[in-house]
Order: sequence, then C-alpha cells, then structure tokens
Amino acid sequence: MTSRTIWITGASSGIGEALAIRFAREGANLVLSARREDELKRVEARCLDAGLHADQVLVLPLDVTDWESLPGAVSRVTAQFGSIDLLINNAGVSQRSLCKDTDMSVYRKLMDVDVMGQIALTKAVLPDMLERGSGHIAVTASVAGKVGVPQRTGYCAAKHAVMGFFDALRAEVEDAGVHVSTIVPGFIRTSIAENALAADGSAFGQVDDDIAGGMDVDECAEVVVKGLNAKTREIPVGKGKEMAALWVKRIAPEMLFRLTKGRNG
Repeated sequence: MTSRTIWITGASSGIGEALAIRFAREGANLVLSARREDELKRVEARCLDAGLHADQVLVLPLDVTDWESLPGAVSRVTAQFGSIDLLINNAGVSQRSLCKDTDMSVYRKLMDVDVMGQIALTKAVLPDMLERGSGHIAVTASVAGKVGVPQRTGYCAAKHAVMGFFDALRAEVEDAGVHVSTIVPGFIRTSIAENALAADGSAFGQVDDDIAGGMDVDECAEVVVKGLNAKTREIPVGKGKEMAALWVKRIAPEMLFRLTKGRNG
C-alpha cells in the first residue's frame, strides 16, 4: 500500500483507527473521515508518529448521511492525492434494544448510517474507479450480517443489507477491474457497545461481556489488512464462538436459531 491512497470512514476510533495506524506503517496516503474532527486530529497525530509525512494525511470530517456533501468530499480527496485506490466504508453504529421497545427513528438512523451512507459514498467514488479500470472498495459488515440475534433487529437488518449490496456490487464491477471486499468482524474490543443506540436513540453506554472479551483491535487490523492486500472478497475476523456461527448458519441453520433465540445480549 506504499503511496496508495486509502480513504477510511469511521476513522476516529475502533477498527477504523487501527486500520489507519496499520496503513500508516506501510506508507499509504490516508484520508481520515468521521464526524468528530478532534478525534480525527488525534488519529492523524498517531499516523504521523507511525512514519507518515503531514502531506500524506488528509483529515476530512464527514457525515455519511449528508449525501449532498459527498461529491465535494471526493473532489477534495482527488485534488490532493489524484485518485482513490481503496475506500474502506467503516462508518457505523450498533443497537442494543428489543424490537417492541425500539422507536422507529432508531431503525431509520441505523439504516441511514450503516447502509445508505455506505452506498452513497461508494456511488460517489465508483465512477472514477470504473473509468480507470482499477480500485478497491471495502465495507465493514459484521457477523450480524449473517446471523440474527436478540436486541440487534435493526443492526442485523442493516448489516444483512450491507452484505447483500456489496456482494451484488462485486458481481457488477469485478470484471471491470474494481475489487469489492466485505469485512465480517465478530466481537472486537472497541467502544461499539457503549456507542450503540438504545431503544430511544440515546447511547447504550454499557460494555458487552462479549465485546470486552473479543479480539484485540490491532490484531483485527492485521487480519483485515492482510485480506485487503490479497484482495480477498470476504474477510472474516474474530476469534470467539461467534465465528463458528458463520459455519453453523450454512450447515445447520435450525441449530443456530435454537442457540441464538435465548440470548439477551
């Protein structure tokens, strides 16, 4: 990835931040996007400490739900770096609430951030990649995009939609030279649970035991970067029992349903 331009959304924390640091060590040009500019500046400083020069990092605050701003953001990136070699759609929010308690505004926000925002930015970046006949688009999906569990009805719906969209996009564009990778994390030690939406849309504010015991985020980044460098189409990453669920879903879906229906977390 040396001297290649990589745009990471959701780069202010968690997997996005870990990927930024990992790619900085490879000498990539980085575009760091999220809503919190102060946190992006902190990540930028870490990237510079990892060996990048100031002109190799562009901090670009972005709300992926503001579709009208996306073409301008793409123009700013290409003005500085010329082209986008890899887009990592990593922005996202999770959920912790039962369906019967969840306000419809929560479902709308999950779909806007986790699905429509990823589609909108992808559509803004894709034409130039197709014209050049090269490029790579990745999205952070989830095991929740394959398996349904309690208190995640909206999140699972969104991640299932993400898996479907980007699988279909791959079928459209791979022969044109544009690669598409779906990243499928299990439990990774990040702040995803604390930042998840509760039934009323407020922050859940609690740590899940599963997340707390999950894979280290830097270890996750190593697995993802290896997969992206190899242009792997689907990149599962995790180390817990949730990863086995991906296989059980294929070979014994009824068994998986019995295992998941009683979970409360």
